Amino acid sequence: MSNWISCQSVSGHGDQLGPLQLAWLGDAVWELHQRLRHCQETGRASTLHNAVVRQVCAEAQSEALRRLEPWLNQQERDLIRRSRNQAGRGSRGSRASSYRRATGFETMVGWLFLQDPVRLAQLLDRLEPETTDGHSKHSLPL
Repeated sequence: MSNWISCQSVSGHGDQLGPLQLAWLGDAVWELHQRLRHCQETGRASTLHNAVVRQVCAEAQSEALRRLEPWLNQQERDLIRRSRNQAGRGSRGSRASSYRRATGFETMVGWLFLQDPVRLAQLLDRLEPETTDGHSKHSLPL
């Protein structure tokens, strides 16, 4: 499913942006990733939109980070920690802890998108549910 990411060229600009700018970018990358996953499904636009919204909220991003933690390297963990410390309280609809973890997740996604898109694709593929044949349920051809 993340083929579109792994085909991106490395820009090397990740180190020139602050954690919150990277989080802003990472949020957009994550939303596009979710939209591409759901555009293969049939349904009304509003139904697909609601499915994406459920995946891009702070709680869902915090859960995605929790699932990825065993595979993160020290550099990714440090980036997440630094950005979590700069995050605010978030909206009234989310817990502050979920919002901070989600900001860390978004920062990592933004940084990897610019610095190492292949690594980002590998991590995002870990979040994909597998079918009984061992392939991702949402895989798109290149």
